[in-house]
Amino acid sequence: MKLGLQLGYWGAQPPSGVAELVAAAEASGFDAIFTAEAWGSDAFTPLAWWGRETSRVRLGTSIVQMSGRSPASIAMHALTLDHLSGGRVVLGMGVSGPQVVEGWYGAPFAKPLARTREVVDIIRQVLAREAPVTSAGPHHPLPYSGADATGLGKPLKSIVHPLRADVPIWLGAEGPKNVALTAEIADGWIPIFYTPGSAAMYQPWLDEGFARPGARRTRADFEIAATCHVQVTTSAAERAAVVDTMKGVVSLYMGGMGAKDANFHKQVFERMGHQALSDEVQRLYLEGRKADATALIPDELVHDMHIIGDAGYVKERAAEWETTGVTTLLLSCRTAEEVAKIAEVLA
Repeated sequence: MKLGLQLGYWGAQPPSGVAELVAAAEASGFDAIFTAEAWGSDAFTPLAWWGRETSRVRLGTSIVQMSGRSPASIAMHALTLDHLSGGRVVLGMGVSGPQVVEGWYGAPFAKPLARTREVVDIIRQVLAREAPVTSAGPHHPLPYSGADATGLGKPLKSIVHPLRADVPIWLGAEGPKNVALTAEIADGWIPIFYTPGSAAMYQPWLDEGFARPGARRTRADFEIAATCHVQVTTSAAERAAVVDTMKGVVSLYMGGMGAKDANFHKQVFERMGHQALSDEVQRLYLEGRKADATALIPDELVHDMHIIGDAGYVKERAAEWETTGVTTLLLSCRTAEEVAKIAEVLA
């Protein structure tokens, strides 16, 4: 099992100390660094900026929001960065949610599965560069053929010859149909709440995708990059403090993300068996009672989702994650020392 450094997306200002984190990941044997985007910083620019100081780690997006760019534009970003990095790009993408897609990008959210299939197909055409790129649509028709079309559009091939036709495409997916689609058409999967306790829930969905005609991968060569906070602690008090901190993150995703009736993260917790808890956390969160909502999160849920404890415990739990099929742990670290410590423990 490999380690990936998750840099995430920016808050109100660009984060400090990132260059040191990236350097530590490169030096400590991490496999990759990943960047993200919400509705502020984009994923590609920070990856190029900090990735330029690396020579070995893979450079991944976790995740690029599909509605923020046309499929051809996403492919251009990926092939450009793949050349600049010497073939180290991992293109992670996702559909986001209706609040962001319709509220920020001004695009329709409907039919996310069909849109995903079209986007991936167009990107693969661009990277293969075997023929001018075309798509019947209906979401991304190429050439454009709407009622207001000039009729002058023509199929094109990339001017630049891509370095790799098989840049890995990983998809962020949460629901049963989306996970099955990911197993069918992608090279890897970026689940947000994949844990040892919930892993069995996902296996039939993955198997459905692998069994479809023309599936791109099998379980043997499919990557699963699971998000997990790993922290090596030296005392019971420190461990408890870290767990309490992570409860705030869990309650945010469970109760404060998305719209009340369209919180895809909450739906994952419901499928994991936390329906009553997630309903109450969401109610309190939406009433502005965030502290009360966070207080409801049990220690056991945090320990299922994250790995917090002494070095022996961290090593033992990481091995459990690996047995469920995880090929990469995506970790958020605050300091270069944390990066080096985790790498040392899990070497």
